[in-house]
Amino acid sequence: MKPILAELLTIGDEILYGQIVDTNSQWMSVELDKVGIKVIRKTSVGDVESEILSAFAEAEQRADIILITGGLGPTSDDLTKPLLAKYFNCELKLHEEALQELSAYFKSRGRELSETNKQQAFLPVCCTKITNPVGTAPGMWFERNGKIFMSMPGVPHEMKKMMTERVIPKLKEKFKTPTIVHKVIRTVGIGESFLADKITAWEKSLPTHIKLAYLPSLGEVKLRLTGFGDDEQKLKAEVEGLTAKIQPLAGEYIYGYGDEPLEAAIGKLLREKKLTISMAESCTGGYLSHLITSVPGSSEYFLGSMVPYDYQIKMRQLGVRPEVLEQYGAVSEPTIIEMANIVRAKFNTDIGVATSGIAGPGGATPEKPVGLVWIAYSDKHHTVTRKLQLSTERLVNIKAASIAVLNLIRTSLPK
Repeated sequence: MKPILAELLTIGDEILYGQIVDTNSQWMSVELDKVGIKVIRKTSVGDVESEILSAFAEAEQRADIILITGGLGPTSDDLTKPLLAKYFNCELKLHEEALQELSAYFKSRGRELSETNKQQAFLPVCCTKITNPVGTAPGMWFERNGKIFMSMPGVPHEMKKMMTERVIPKLKEKFKTPTIVHKVIRTVGIGESFLADKITAWEKSLPTHIKLAYLPSLGEVKLRLTGFGDDEQKLKAEVEGLTAKIQPLAGEYIYGYGDEPLEAAIGKLLREKKLTISMAESCTGGYLSHLITSVPGSSEYFLGSMVPYDYQIKMRQLGVRPEVLEQYGAVSEPTIIEMANIVRAKFNTDIGVATSGIAGPGGATPEKPVGLVWIAYSDKHHTVTRKLQLSTERLVNIKAASIAVLNLIRTSLPK
């Protein structure tokens, strides 16, 4: 089946200046994927007539569906509507139904419809009006040579309502779309290239209608299998079968599937095993605790944490022996072992974990450079430590160290 291709255009100088973040395209991509429409390009265009017209023409050459957001306001800098009229060679004319809806909208809010706002009821005569149920700017649907142009407001909640209730149903009527099935396999503790080496033979055996994408992020790599076909159930079964085959190759690094983040997977393990945990965070400054407590229900297993950032706090409040700090320093294996063991005892938890390192950019020595981090896991059976050499970027080091601790918990829990 021929894929149905879409291109997304966001219009407005404010996007190019970075004054607002384009969240519309990301949301639209997800919704289109659900109905089997493949987004092939996203383009942001400023408020310049020639550039907008060029973007229309280029998108029409590439895609079956062109979805446009922004530039539908009533002021002179809102160019989308007049330029769509120009592009499709038709005049703007007062649309009586749009005027009635606009008048009712303002009346319901106790306001008069101004002449400026009335301009939003003028639409290209060659378009089909799409009602905006939560705003003032109607959407505009154009058809030409089997291609669809759909213009929507840039305000996210207005666009989402129109897209969900009006646009997607019309697109499903217009196009016969293929089934698209995704399966995300989440891994941690292995780099992208090393993971690729482990699964080379498996990847080469994938059928042509199932594609693999590597999605690396800080400390993790997600593998996304995407299958295309006509029979959804058959495709899902095929993808699940391929997922099972990767287990013997990379199972030790796989912590979950789909949208579940690492902190949620760790929480599930702790809940299943009925274990509690506490933390002593130095270089991570509470970020690790933030990840753990971002999971609903984390109070079942997370009892609390300390952030003993200073030497004196490590000694007085946490209880690390002065001689250990004096001999080995705060960023050392002996210190991190004490921190994990002591916090476990202080909070009376099954597990204690700890972090200590040089997040940077200052504080380094030749023996202990920026990015050096020690982490530890402690339970009644054993204590496990890891030495990390991370980056020169402070926030990267904080986040990467926290992910490394979560993975250390995953691999160190009693079986």
